Amino acid sequence: MEISSEGLRALRQIAESGSFTAAAARLGYTQSAISRQAAALERSAGAALFERRPDGVRLTPAGLVLLRHACTILDSVAAAERDLSGTAPRTELVRLGMFLSAGAVLLPAALGHLAQASPEVTVETTEGTTPRLIRALRAGSIDLAVLTSRPPHRPSDGESPRLHMETVEDTELVVAAPAAGVFAGRTSVHVDELVDADWIATASSRSEPLLGVWPGLPGRPHIAHSARDWLTKLRLVAGGFGVTTVPSGMSSVLPPGVALLHVDGVPPEVRRVLVARLPGHPTPAVTAVTRAIASGT
Repeated sequence: MEISSEGLRALRQIAESGSFTAAAARLGYTQSAISRQAAALERSAGAALFERRPDGVRLTPAGLVLLRHACTILDSVAAAERDLSGTAPRTELVRLGMFLSAGAVLLPAALGHLAQASPEVTVETTEGTTPRLIRALRAGSIDLAVLTSRPPHRPSDGESPRLHMETVEDTELVVAAPAAGVFAGRTSVHVDELVDADWIATASSRSEPLLGVWPGLPGRPHIAHSARDWLTKLRLVAGGFGVTTVPSGMSSVLPPGVALLHVDGVPPEVRRVLVARLPGHPTPAVTAVTRAIASGT
């Protein structure tokens, strides 16, 4: 089987991105070039590696097997390049992915704890939705991920081998509303009052969740503004331009003019925060970062 390092990089990026088009954009290729790379990989492997689906591309069992080897090979090549160039790191690097609101609440405390307990470990962070972070873990682009799940808290993906997951905490989902708006002075709101609200949400695709709208809200929500950055969303709320959902743990980082409301008339929406990694014995650096995240909650 003859497979180039470029082919292995394409495989890993397709696995992480979940589509040929997104992988092509990240690697600087055309979509047709990535498709040709994928076809060449399958011919060389003698097996179907990719499952084309309406919501994107997933790796087949054979693709996942090749991906595990690809990650090992590409990491070894990168280490060899560092050794030959004399740029081997003096510290142990952990690549950490976090869901979109975790950075504001969990990251500063975790990094502070890590600096005290394990100063030899450095962390490189990236943000993403839980589905994207799981793909990045599978692709070997990150070493550790802080994910979120909703009841009944089933495994976040069905691939094999299963990811190793540790629960960090459970937190309630609430609504962030303008402190001086129609909900002024209140600590709760009935779900029926949210049906006609203007929502500030993160744009979604068929493969990613819509973040910022109350789950299961009757009817079709009106998205007044779309923003990915949490500070932007909360500033828009403070300005009276709509409402959004946030974990209750974000109360300590809210800008002035924002109030948090519990939602009545429906069961509480509990979100579980998890730390996930690939199965197997973790490195001391990964263990140190995992402990720092747990200690920071």
